[in-house]
Amino acid sequence: MERTNRLLLVGIALCCLHLGNAQSVFGKWKTIDDRNGQPKAIIKVYKEDNKMQGVVQKILEEGREEAVCEKCDGERKDKAIVGMKIIEDIEHEEDGVWKGKHLFDPEQAMTFRCRIWLNPDNPNELKVRGYLAFIYRTQTWLRVLE
Repeated sequence: MERTNRLLLVGIALCCLHLGNAQSVFGKWKTIDDRNGQPKAIIKVYKEDNKMQGVVQKILEEGREEAVCEKCDGERKDKAIVGMKIIEDIEHEEDGVWKGKHLFDPEQAMTFRCRIWLNPDNPNELKVRGYLAFIYRTQTWLRVLE
């Protein structure tokens, strides 16, 4: 009887741990081009010093796996996109929304203000909205389940 109770508690704990992880903005995400619907890259989103960071882990576009930031200026000029930090120092606001000023698009070599949140209807979708003045674009990134 005692062994059964322990197994039940371990099972419940594992389920809770899994559900907790599924609700997090942190992890690996597959970016989807909002113009053509094609997968573009895998981004690792992580927390550092209580702020959201994100780095390109892999480019999924055929023929662009070794792409460099040709349009970039400064230290990013002609650097590999894989390994590049594209989300920097984004702060948690309220209700699971993260906001900041450093969402970098290597293709356009532009930095945008941003708002990032989990889709309330599907925690395996991350909404990433970039702002330039009053104009914005929102992409849906898909959680990479390992």
